[in-house]
Amino acid sequence: MRNEKGGIKILIAILIILIIIAGVLFVMKFMQDKNAGTEGNDIGALQEQEKEEIPQPKTFAGDERLIAVMIDNHIDAMPQAGLEQADLVYEIIVEGGETRLMMLLQNKDLDKIGPIRSARHYFIDYALENDAIYVHFGQSPQAESDIKTLGVTDINGINESATLFWRDNGKYAPHNAVTSTENLETIFEREGFRTTRNNENVLNYVAEEVELEDIKKTAKESNNTEGAEEVITNLANFVTIPYSIYNTVEYKYNEETKTYTRYSRDNVQKDWNTGNEVEVKNIIITKCENSSIDSYGRQTIDNIGTLDGYYITNGKYIPIKCQKTSRKGQTIYKDMDGNEIKVNDGKTFIQICPIDSDISFE
Repeated sequence: MRNEKGGIKILIAILIILIIIAGVLFVMKFMQDKNAGTEGNDIGALQEQEKEEIPQPKTFAGDERLIAVMIDNHIDAMPQAGLEQADLVYEIIVEGGETRLMMLLQNKDLDKIGPIRSARHYFIDYALENDAIYVHFGQSPQAESDIKTLGVTDINGINESATLFWRDNGKYAPHNAVTSTENLETIFEREGFRTTRNNENVLNYVAEEVELEDIKKTAKESNNTEGAEEVITNLANFVTIPYSIYNTVEYKYNEETKTYTRYSRDNVQKDWNTGNEVEVKNIIITKCENSSIDSYGRQTIDNIGTLDGYYITNGKYIPIKCQKTSRKGQTIYKDMDGNEIKVNDGKTFIQICPIDSDISFE
């Protein structure tokens, strides 16, 4: 009997020990699951934080619609107001070997923009591909027709009051018509223009610094009789782009700021509002055939298709292809391997120059 009672006590003790062990294991498992869940939340939060901290390009980052303004580039129009603040600028040849600029602005506050000149029909293509409101002061017959046919959202300053577009006494006509962003917004509201964007950026801007690699050519491409691949050091510390015998654009690279100072007709280009030199992060060159279309010498350009060009940034250049399938279609800029180029965040000048322009890099 005594042995029987002792066996029961031992059994009870064993059961108690097993219950305690099970309880300890349960608590440990509970704590592990809790910690795992906390760690999972921490990892998720960390991943979300890292995602938020990935730098995004600032150029044309918002959904506000762009404004494309025709800018006079005659020597008597210099300096121009707004070039320093413009995010993107196109330069194309016009009559008489001159060029005009079309600068694109987003979310800027400028008391003076100009001098503003008349529209040319091929500039409309680039206003359309940027979904921009096109601002000009007068227009060629071809531009007038295309603005109606293509349904361009535009403002012709010559039809506006002198309070919205005015002549600046610091220059003489026709090189002195100006306006302000506040006045343009007044017109947008009056006309009921759409003020948010319908498209993505034409250029593939990235926040991470783009450094162009040296150009590699095969033996066949470089006429190397030894059959070895040739590497070309494609430096672009000084870039020259002739538009005509007396109208040449130049860019000089500054290694400290990693930008280019822009020159026109041997003079540094400055901003009328600030007096500062115009500094450029990116230069894109498109070589395009142009021809006269009337006795006045007005030009047209053959810009639909695949054209040769260059991308220039941070002291180097690479050859590219510029592909545009229609007047409204966005131009795609690709490297020689067929990949869309990444463009450094910052001000860009797109130089659409004559196909036979003697472009040089130093």
